[in-house]
Amino acid sequence: MRVAVVGGGIGGLALGAGLRRRGFEVTVFDRDTDVTATGGYHLTLDDRAQSALTELVEPKIMQRLLASGSALRLRERDAFWDRRGRLLGHGPDLSDSGSVDIDRITLRALLAEAVGDDLHLGRTVSGVSEDGPRVLFADAAPVSADLVVGADGAHSVVARHLAGGPTNSPAGIIGFSGRTRRADLSPAEQQRLRSRSGTAIAPHGAALYVGFLDPVGNAALDAPELRMSVTTGPTYIWGAMLPDPAGSLRTLRGRELQTALLNNFRERRWAERTLEVIAKADPDSVAAFRFNAASTRAADLAPWPAGRITALGDAVHATPPTAGMGAGAAIRDAASLVKHLSETDRSTAVERFEAEMRQRGSEVLTLAMKTVKWILATNTPLGAAATAVLTPLMAAAVRLRR
Repeated sequence: MRVAVVGGGIGGLALGAGLRRRGFEVTVFDRDTDVTATGGYHLTLDDRAQSALTELVEPKIMQRLLASGSALRLRERDAFWDRRGRLLGHGPDLSDSGSVDIDRITLRALLAEAVGDDLHLGRTVSGVSEDGPRVLFADAAPVSADLVVGADGAHSVVARHLAGGPTNSPAGIIGFSGRTRRADLSPAEQQRLRSRSGTAIAPHGAALYVGFLDPVGNAALDAPELRMSVTTGPTYIWGAMLPDPAGSLRTLRGRELQTALLNNFRERRWAERTLEVIAKADPDSVAAFRFNAASTRAADLAPWPAGRITALGDAVHATPPTAGMGAGAAIRDAASLVKHLSETDRSTAVERFEAEMRQRGSEVLTLAMKTVKWILATNTPLGAAATAVLTPLMAAAVRLRR
């Protein structure tokens, strides 16, 4: 069976690796010319995503992944702050967590290695055709396959063809991300943020997530000889959020974007110390992107009859990063499709895969959109007033409990 995969992101590479491991004839196409030419931000892989990966890649790849990942169980409990940096509360105990954070670049490079020569870079897909089916290219001859799978993200050419239009829409938030070395922060801010992740909330739809990543000190597997993480020391990978539209910020890059973002938060009366993690970031790491989201209703996902063209991951269930589950869901999609294609009866493999994917996509989208709706609620007159009044009270209550 010949399978053509459109898109060499996390989901597409995971699928390619799994199919290759099971002996399928597979080809993965991606427009990038270098798999490391992607955002250097981190992904969270929970137990389910890791279990799926063990089915898709060789054990040695999993060992290198764990040696390059930061174990959540080794960091402190997450924290919640207000815009002045006052502590509002803590997240759950992570000591029993099996989840791992890993750089996107590291994971993509490992999966690309697993796909090997079946990965074809620098190939821009212009469309798909039911005849064959075939994958169409802007500057090359079409490629025929027994099954075509779109793993080409939120703006998927394949999913748009199947659905007859977009499969997601803007979620109402613009995201901004960057990387800041812990050592570059002041001692006071290092002490406040500590070895944990946290979220600061404020009125008017502004929020700041600060994720702690340390693949060396908090390695999930203590095997330095296998480590290949692009992060080599304690680092905060942060994500700022503002209502969409956020003025002209999305058109800016680098230091110019960093300065404009800081000014935007200052206008919203955030304390300077809460903004230090943005101010001390590597300017080249600062980027802006729009949150897109598919419907949270399972029945709305993959709204097409099962056939010889399908899709997975963000192409079907585009998920904002607010739950940290998008990449994991794409990996689980890939494992599900490989499982069903490997079964004796392939006639309904895609149908069964899509049914599972709809439920999985609905689950992760519901969790992610809870946070999005919460942030957007603070941008209403009532929500802004309630946030301004309640956060100081919550901070006072935490101080009293101490």
